[in-house]
Amino acid sequence: MLHAVAEAHSIDLHELHVPTSIGVSVYPDDGLDAETLIKNADTAMYQAKENGHPCYQFFTPAMNVRAVARQSIEESLRRAVERQESNPHDQPKVDLRTGEITGAEALIRWTHPVRGMISPAEFIPVAEDTGLILPVGNWVLREACRQARAWLDAGLPLTTMAVNISSMEFRAEHFLGGVFAILNDTGLDPKSLELELTENVLLKRAESTESMLKAPRASGIQLAVDDFGSGYSSLRYLRKFPVDAPEIDPSFVRQITGTADESTIVTAVISMGRSLKLRVVAEGLETQAQLTLPQDQKCDEAQGYYFSRPVPPEQFAKLLKNGVREAILTGTARKTCQRRIAIRFTKTFLTG
Repeated sequence: MLHAVAEAHSIDLHELHVPTSIGVSVYPDDGLDAETLIKNADTAMYQAKENGHPCYQFFTPAMNVRAVARQSIEESLRRAVERQESNPHDQPKVDLRTGEITGAEALIRWTHPVRGMISPAEFIPVAEDTGLILPVGNWVLREACRQARAWLDAGLPLTTMAVNISSMEFRAEHFLGGVFAILNDTGLDPKSLELELTENVLLKRAESTESMLKAPRASGIQLAVDDFGSGYSSLRYLRKFPVDAPEIDPSFVRQITGTADESTIVTAVISMGRSLKLRVVAEGLETQAQLTLPQDQKCDEAQGYYFSRPVPPEQFAKLLKNGVREAILTGTARKTCQRRIAIRFTKTFLTG
């Protein structure tokens, strides 16, 4: 069946290729009546779609467990959107030269009334599949802009507030109008907002994407490429689109262990970004070893657990007041101290 459907179909002088996913349930193991068998075959079909085209999948009881859990998340998420139960968190972006917090990335956290904290990796895909990502994303954007304006009004040193934008949000008919309306309502300067788009968002319908990015860029909104390097056309489109910053994918940063081979990609991206006069951000830093290379290569900013986990707004306000200079400057200070000790030892040795 897969091979038959995969053959080209000629319609009105056009050759069409139809991707196929097949779900299979077997009587009597998977059901004793037609309704149950069709429901389980449908569940298996969605699993086949997740595995990629063309594909078929036999039903297993474990799929039903996942389907029930997914349905529960969807229903709870709909209620959470209506009641605005989501919790905004923020993670700092740090200037690697000064150690100052230059910005924040707004991240959504959801505390389920029964299950407690649910990982974004668990509920964001459900939100995208069901279209709930549109109201969720709109709420995150509005809260982020409102919070950034409040911090600035309080005299706290925040340069930009970054918000992740999904493909569905970006392609929504009134997306840009909604962004400008939120900026107007909250009073946030467009220059203080940064929209983070993944490479997949940028590369899908590249020509229309280029024109869509001109309006926010012209207003002063900054544009960043999230998880840069994970796609196949990164270099080709980095200059094509009006972006301000590539953000190095955390998977590359985690591979930094001090050897040249494992650091090549990070070094290359930083060098390329500097040559194009772009602001380069290293994401996912967790250790001092991972920090040293971006610092040495003159990377502009960094973000990760090494500085701070995503925290509620009231805790982030304390970070803005107190900073993270001690953490970021530890490596630099240690190197400076070592050089001073070496110089003093040399002088003492030479002078007797």
